[in-house]
Amino acid sequence: MLWQDGHQPGFTGSALDREDLIRTDPDRLAAMTSSLSARLLALDGIDPVLDDRGMLGWKSLAEADPDSELIFLGVLDGRPRFTEVRPDLPEGATRSMAIFRVLDLLPPEEASTYAAARSLIDWHVRHGFCAKCGTATAIFRGGWGRNCGACGAEHFPRVDPVVIMLAEYEGRVLVGRQPRYPPRRYSALAGFLEPGESIEEAVARELHEEAGMKTWSVRYIVSQPWPFPSSLMMACIARVEDDALTIDYTELEDAIWVTRDEVVASMNGDPDARFLPPPPYAIAHTLFRRWLDETG
Repeated sequence: MLWQDGHQPGFTGSALDREDLIRTDPDRLAAMTSSLSARLLALDGIDPVLDDRGMLGWKSLAEADPDSELIFLGVLDGRPRFTEVRPDLPEGATRSMAIFRVLDLLPPEEASTYAAARSLIDWHVRHGFCAKCGTATAIFRGGWGRNCGACGAEHFPRVDPVVIMLAEYEGRVLVGRQPRYPPRRYSALAGFLEPGESIEEAVARELHEEAGMKTWSVRYIVSQPWPFPSSLMMACIARVEDDALTIDYTELEDAIWVTRDEVVASMNGDPDARFLPPPPYAIAHTLFRRWLDETG
């Protein structure tokens, strides 16, 4: 088990065998595609459709849109698994309100399989043309790349690294909220890594930019894929020099220091808690749990 403390992050733990060697073997890939046992991920647009057990729904690959591009996800329970890039999907990354209700129901292992499919679909929708010469590209490697027939360039899905962190000072942690959050919800601060930065440097920069913090140590805790559209969240805890705040209100609506007892009340669903916590599928939820374990 990768998460010995029992706090498995959301979007992790898929039982899917990605079978990278099959992606580069046209004959084996064709055999997977033509297999009667091959299954297609059931989607409503780009959102998952759940079966009667509350798990990801799958259907026969024969039900794929004939104009779609197929992506080979891998093998699960002995069956080849695919998803499709439909031509009528104009914007892969659009988030519906329904997706977050579904994620509340999905176990992390199922959400992990869905995350891979969603991120790949979004990438294909956004990268239909060559970044080098502008020519239309074609899918290859079972959907894990696109190539350009004009200039020969090959393009592969990318993951955007993001740091997410709790600033810690004298037994309290800093939490913030953005205007788009539900009322009373606070979470850990976060931001994208910039070119030429380490994780530690990005944590220190983001805390300084968003809250005026000066950081003197950073420790990595855990990571999680985040398929909106394709990020890797790297959770950290940072110790800062003092608790003075200079909030960047273009990034945050508010930021507050909270005690361990206040975090416990929030995570336990106390109706009188000072703030609402991030949902269980978010890495910030796992980060709060890890911090509580460390300080208990």
